[in-house]
Amino acid sequence: MQTHEARLAALREELKRRELDGFVVPISDEHMSEYVGEYAQRLEWLTGFGGSAGTAVVLANAIDSKGAAMFVDGRYTIQVRDQVDGKLWDYESIPQTSPAEWLGRNVGEGARIGFDPWLHSPGWAKAAEKALAKKGATLVAVETNPIDSVWQDRPAPSTAFARPHDEALAGRSSAEKRGEIAEWLVANGYDATVITALDSIAWLFNIRGNDVSRTPVALSFAIVHADGTAELFMAPEKVTPALSTHLGNAVTLRDRAAFEDALAATKGQTIAVDPDRSVAAIFRALNDAGAIVKEERDPVVLPKAIKTGAEQNGHRAAQSRDGAAVAKFLNWIAREAPSGRVTELDASDRLEAFRAESDMLTDLSFDTISGAGPNGAVVHYRVSEETNRTLQPNSVYLVDSGGQYADGTTDITRTVWVGPGEAPAEVKDRFTRVLKGHIALATAVFPKGTVGSQLDTLARMFLWQAGVDYAHGTGHGVGSYLSVHEGPQNIGKGGRPNEQPLLPGMFLSNEPGYYKTGEYGIRIENLVLVIPQEIEGAETEMMGFETLTFAPIDRNLIDVALLTEGERGWIDDYHAKVLAVVGPQLAGEALGWLEVQCAPLSR
Repeated sequence: MQTHEARLAALREELKRRELDGFVVPISDEHMSEYVGEYAQRLEWLTGFGGSAGTAVVLANAIDSKGAAMFVDGRYTIQVRDQVDGKLWDYESIPQTSPAEWLGRNVGEGARIGFDPWLHSPGWAKAAEKALAKKGATLVAVETNPIDSVWQDRPAPSTAFARPHDEALAGRSSAEKRGEIAEWLVANGYDATVITALDSIAWLFNIRGNDVSRTPVALSFAIVHADGTAELFMAPEKVTPALSTHLGNAVTLRDRAAFEDALAATKGQTIAVDPDRSVAAIFRALNDAGAIVKEERDPVVLPKAIKTGAEQNGHRAAQSRDGAAVAKFLNWIAREAPSGRVTELDASDRLEAFRAESDMLTDLSFDTISGAGPNGAVVHYRVSEETNRTLQPNSVYLVDSGGQYADGTTDITRTVWVGPGEAPAEVKDRFTRVLKGHIALATAVFPKGTVGSQLDTLARMFLWQAGVDYAHGTGHGVGSYLSVHEGPQNIGKGGRPNEQPLLPGMFLSNEPGYYKTGEYGIRIENLVLVIPQEIEGAETEMMGFETLTFAPIDRNLIDVALLTEGERGWIDDYHAKVLAVVGPQLAGEALGWLEVQCAPLSR
């Protein structure tokens, strides 16, 4: 097996053969997915980096420096240094430095920098082109990806069957959804829209698949027309008679390989395309065909985010069984971890086994973050045989995990103290401040039109009072048996502001945290539902959150003296609900443990 140094050298030789002076390697696929299939894991193959967001830039010739850089955001600052060889790569932080800016500083006049137009947005391509032009350099769209030429054992795309998703769980038929998109197209004077995001396609056609680990989607493209008909482009081997019957006569199934030809046949048509969710190659193909391209947000994104009553009820059912699995796991950790014999991999495997006991688990919703001690301070840590640590007695353990069930997608983080001793005062202080922020957000009441960034301060303010913070968002949208990270809503600070108001029916996470590099990490995450809030005498429409996740919060880490009466009341009420929802699914020692964990806090 090639070393990462050998892979980098092979890529550089391929770039020279193609007369390219550099190449940009993102974590992406043809659908701008967050999580990609094995065939598209080019960045991990080249560098060893296993995170879900990052970009590499490789120069063909490195004379005075490494000539290769890895770009990640604050979630992966520690992980990138653990997984990517610093002798071969420079580490760069986003948003402080972008790949385009780095290229502008490090290439010379006349340089030709390659990029795969099927892996980058048109906005990225324009920014990179502009930065390079200042140095007299050129951005070159490659016809085939040079990494694919040197990745000798590259996996093929999945050929797993696509399958219908039960309309009773979806709450709306695919025909109804397509009709709504068609009305939008007619209202705006558009002939069609190109849909490329895999979760959008899955939602729109009420289909699911097994082509991407942890996300139940099927590799496909779609074109929806103003008359309500649609073309679905999917490899023929993925299509079953049941799928064809489910889609009906208004949907034409075509080979995925025919998608580019379909784009080339749009001359004179007005086509809506999302510049943030569709790659540069699609825009190029439409423009070359003579289509009139209109940049619009994917029309599926917002209706997908507003869950139907069926989806909300399904999610509650999924959360109930998931809470039982997590409670069994936390009981197991409390019993076994103080022995010093439980590893991070042992724990993540055991948690998955508890989830699988329901026989309704189809997959995890993401790779479990099982972080003992200092590994818990790596925000998006992914345990491996090389990094696997033992949960030491008298230490902090963080576990962020979720399940994919046909009726819902879950995501929960719990931080626990591994005894037998008592947690240090600093750890309790930080945990309690995170908990206070979590409660402040969970109990927020806000007017119609509020965006997530306006609520973010609530989750951070108690940490700020101690002079600390966390370098990740406070909340992300969650799909319904789809992607665990879903837009357009979120709760966060900094960067480009999210202008999407929070609306009833949206799922979000509530996950403030604190991380002390080299020592421990803390995060408390529940999922919440945006709901209308009835207030007597209110003069405007108000909203709030319903907490959907039910699993005990470790009372061993709570400094009760830091809590207000209202906060103690929230915790007691929450634990009473945990006991009511989860308790009937447990028995024996596990139930006894849960009853102790859910008892009211001492006053």
